[in-house]
Amino acid sequence: MATITKENIGLQHDKLIVLIDKSDYLPAFEKALKDHSKKANIPGFRKGMVPAGLIKKMYGSSVLTDEVLRTVDRELNTYLQNEKLEIFAQPLPLDFNIQNLDVNNPVDYSFSFEVGLKPEFELADLSKGNFTRYKVEATEEMINADVERLQNRSGNMKDVEEVNGDENVLNVNFIEADADGNELEGGITKDNSLLVKYFSESTRPNLIGKKVADSFIIQLKEAFDVKEREWIMGDLGLNKDESADAEKYFKVVITKVGLVEKKELNEEFFNQLYPNLNIKTEEDFRNQVKTEIEKYWDSQAANQVHDQVYHYLLENTNIVFPENFLKKWMLSQGETTKTEEQVEKEFPSFTNQLKWTLIAEKLVNENDIQVNPDDIRNLAKQQLFGYMGMSGMDEEQDWIKDYVDKMMKDKKFVEDAYHRIQTQKIFEWGEGKVNATDKKISGDEFTKIIEVHNHHH
Repeated sequence: MATITKENIGLQHDKLIVLIDKSDYLPAFEKALKDHSKKANIPGFRKGMVPAGLIKKMYGSSVLTDEVLRTVDRELNTYLQNEKLEIFAQPLPLDFNIQNLDVNNPVDYSFSFEVGLKPEFELADLSKGNFTRYKVEATEEMINADVERLQNRSGNMKDVEEVNGDENVLNVNFIEADADGNELEGGITKDNSLLVKYFSESTRPNLIGKKVADSFIIQLKEAFDVKEREWIMGDLGLNKDESADAEKYFKVVITKVGLVEKKELNEEFFNQLYPNLNIKTEEDFRNQVKTEIEKYWDSQAANQVHDQVYHYLLENTNIVFPENFLKKWMLSQGETTKTEEQVEKEFPSFTNQLKWTLIAEKLVNENDIQVNPDDIRNLAKQQLFGYMGMSGMDEEQDWIKDYVDKMMKDKKFVEDAYHRIQTQKIFEWGEGKVNATDKKISGDEFTKIIEVHNHHH
């Protein structure tokens, strides 16, 4: 009968010694050999009539190895379950040499493994932290800009001969080039559509008078201000945080020049945007736009509180890790072997991620944070409305139900949605535990705080 003993070999670090008796694996080994004998197709012998000795000679070593390892794995898993040992990753074998298995001399075998134990810990007390909740109020300038954006988005596009102002829409082809405009072989090419006013103030005068088929050379960091540059770089598949990417040059070829005829501010337009709100006047429309703007900034402020919660828990929750085991485990993982220097360099980031995983698990278990199918269905609807730029839609329409039903059958979407919603619920729980101080701030100031934080990380 198999036995397993445990020895402590370090901080949160144990050694498990699995001793298996030959009676633990021998019956399964002999049965496997008989099965091979029945199925073997060897020239000179009728199927199922191959001598047992020949089968043992041909397959015995591999079959014995399989059965011994299967037995060890079974006993080890049973032990971990029965003892309720919470471990990181999988047990790592110690001095594992299967070459010593002798098919002609079945004996007792001993195998050793090391395991890293998950530590017990207490979560940092969120009520003792200092948190700030930023409050951005919608200004007339914000409302005017959003009203204009909505008018443009719903307006009719007409072709014009040349660029004559900031409101012109350009359909362009970005072609990666050098500073002289020579196209780079294998470089990025991408079609896009953008307003002239998206370019930096210093670039816009150079576009006046440009026509279809005209081209011009830009450097991303000079041609666009930060917000627009990040959007353009994302569309081009570049990293907005890489200064080298922002220094790239592109030849921009104009394929179409247009001008949007803004939608008139009337009841028809209001109902088009907000079909279920019965908005009749421009004043009510502007109030709704203001509500939407402040709702957006409130959600951004909540996200910022969530970020503060994340860092507070990470920095103030004390968790002791089995460092020796985890570093050994990191050395054994991946398609390419890591060096000890690489492991040392990656270890702080690795343990930070591991630490947050443990914190999140504890929060979920202790506070019964659950994700149900309706949560996932609602996320699918939100994404659909976001993609289509819709709000105030009748969610019971058949085509919306069909879309949601389709997404609920998409395994990847469901898994991603589950983790996203669970994370959101964790932070909403945390937000409810903090005593945040409200602080009024402008939209630009708040955006700078986010940009600095993102750049730092």
